[in-house]
Amino acid sequence: MVVPDQHAHSDFSNHRADYLAQLTIDERPDIIVNIGDAADMPSLASYDKGKRSFAGKSYSKDIDAHLEFQDRWWSPVKRQKKKMADRYFFIGNHCERIDRALDLSPELEGTIGYKDLQLEDYYDEIIPYIGMTPGVKVIEGVAFAHYFITGVMGRAVSGEHPAYSLLSKNFKSCVQGHTHVLDYCVRTTSDNNKIQALVCGVFQDYQSSWSGVVGNLWWRGVCILDNAEDGQFDLRTISLKNLEKTYG
Repeated sequence: MVVPDQHAHSDFSNHRADYLAQLTIDERPDIIVNIGDAADMPSLASYDKGKRSFAGKSYSKDIDAHLEFQDRWWSPVKRQKKKMADRYFFIGNHCERIDRALDLSPELEGTIGYKDLQLEDYYDEIIPYIGMTPGVKVIEGVAFAHYFITGVMGRAVSGEHPAYSLLSKNFKSCVQGHTHVLDYCVRTTSDNNKIQALVCGVFQDYQSSWSGVVGNLWWRGVCILDNAEDGQFDLRTISLKNLEKTYG
């Protein structure tokens, strides 16, 4: 089960985490990938500093919103007292704002940090940033990352056909989040193997203040990769609207 960017935000309800908990209980996946940006972290958004939109932002409120989301998701699952899935968490660019804040203000060392996100309480493995780009982890032959880069500047793969671009850049099956759109592509290699790429949308039910009409392009939901093995999988998508209808 791949859960895209959650963007937990103190100004908006985390009730969608309750739907995610019930889906996890019902699906009982072997592996769960949190693709990153679990916390929105608006208090550390450098482009908002000095603007009206920055008023009222609070680091502690950002952390509390993230922890509430994770607790609402995982506590009901743990209460089932059944074997837990292997759980992977990918540091996304919004969570990585913590590191960037420390780079810019090293005097904050010891007062803020990834430890505040308490990721080890919820996940078996945390995949960190490598330098200025997200880390990559291969699971069942599929490469996962918060986003994959294109070019020496390290920009995220995006564009009109991002899943096709992922295959043309990486030459193997891969999954990323970050852009909030849903896109899927399958190609056949010269040795008759299928490679697949997925851009998995967003798990956010509110409209970000910065997004404007761009938010209309986003797909909101969860992706299930059935029969994942040797870089191949059967894709199943479950929209947030369908989750709300089922569990709301």
